[in-house]
Amino acid sequence: MDASDPALRASIPAPRATDPMMRASDADRDRVAAVLGEALATGRLTSLEHADRLEAAYTAVTVGELLPLTRDLPDTATPAAAPATERQEVSAVFSKVVRGGRWVAARHTSLRASFGALIVDLSEAVLPGREITLEVGSRFAKLIVRVPPDAHVIDEVGALFAKRLVSGGTGGEGGPVIRVTGKVAFGKVVVSRDRTDWNIPGVP
Repeated sequence: MDASDPALRASIPAPRATDPMMRASDADRDRVAAVLGEALATGRLTSLEHADRLEAAYTAVTVGELLPLTRDLPDTATPAAAPATERQEVSAVFSKVVRGGRWVAARHTSLRASFGALIVDLSEAVLPGREITLEVGSRFAKLIVRVPPDAHVIDEVGALFAKRLVSGGTGGEGGPVIRVTGKVAFGKVVVSRDRTDWNIPGVP
């Protein structure tokens, strides 16, 4: 019988949405992220529990890996709700700001520095998805970003009277893709997995 025959197609059972062996989609991961975000906002999860579960959600391959993450939480997220991990901004103006350790980044993270220094360490951060975008902006300032060891960095940064070093190469297999965009004027931007590239006194 021809595979295009409607009778044959009708005889093939459709995969169940709750089949634990089904591969998870980005929409599946986003729905879980929305539930976790609501649980954090209402006090059902601590910030550390939220970060752990969110990381597990965005590294999950199958639906079965997602199910335990929200089993003890109410499903209050609506399909129209945008994940809390969609956009974020970190800035330093006339000051030095260091963001590092265990924290939740966003798919589109804006990094702004003016007349100061902004140091952002992504090596232990929870990255929501396979690709994130860092939009950098530095004016008369230093902006330093450390990426995970297995990250693949795409350099799309423009510079005017500035020093820029964006490295990272192809990274490891399965590592996150970090797209770096934006402009630097009369400043310095460094995006690297190597701390020796930072060269900032007082920063470990």
